[in-house]
Amino acid sequence: MGYYINVEPDVKIYVEDLNPAGKKTILFLHGWPASHKLFEYQFNYLPMMGYRCIGIDTRGFGDSDKPWRGYDYDRLADDVRCVIDTLKLHDIVLGGHSTGGAIAIRYMARHKGHGVAKLALFAAAAPSLVQRPYFPYGVPKEGIEEMIQETYNNRPEMLRRFGQRFFHKFITESFEEWFFQLGLQAAGWATAAIARTWLGEEGLFTDLGKIFVPTLILHGIHDQVCPFALAEAQHRGIRNSKLIPFRDSGHGLFYDEKDRFNQELIKFIEE
Repeated sequence: MGYYINVEPDVKIYVEDLNPAGKKTILFLHGWPASHKLFEYQFNYLPMMGYRCIGIDTRGFGDSDKPWRGYDYDRLADDVRCVIDTLKLHDIVLGGHSTGGAIAIRYMARHKGHGVAKLALFAAAAPSLVQRPYFPYGVPKEGIEEMIQETYNNRPEMLRRFGQRFFHKFITESFEEWFFQLGLQAAGWATAAIARTWLGEEGLFTDLGKIFVPTLILHGIHDQVCPFALAEAQHRGIRNSKLIPFRDSGHGLFYDEKDRFNQELIKFIEE
């Protein structure tokens, strides 16, 4: 079941709601530059196991509206709050991949975990994707600046190269094309705006200490997009967190080791 939810008077975001009668609810926030369809191999399986799965397309991406503004973490976290309130969700598991993980962290801090019983982070781009004088574990900001310029000059080529770094295991040409098309569905300005958010000074360092719910951190040790050191920093900063390394995965661990990913997520939900 898919529908649109107004998060501002002139902005609607797309929500996919699978198995609304499920015993427990997982709300998924996708990573850059894709859509909720990134979790296809979770949505194929988890509803069969009795879970309700809700996927949000971040504004600017997938089937959501693509406004010119609103791509900072605060606004994106507020969009999540609109969905949770509109659907009257409570005691959910909030799961976020990459930038979706960063949005989930900001949501937990900004909205005090409203409606969320557990948090799951998958290769999250937090507490800072880029290196800073006080945080050397991210990626050089020059690489992000280059991606922004490529987005403005030749976005398809940027997406092709990004896709080649996303997965650790071999993927077929047809699968690579599927992933590429997810990125093309986004607006170019939204793709660049999210990347500029990574460069901003609003890192998520203080947000980590405001998370009090049980938190699962899943992260591939071969991740070329969000280095594994970010997961270790999350683990240090979030009380009551558990870090599980995926030793045969890159950034796309939900596909690289999808069976293990699904099982670890179910185990966490049922704990």
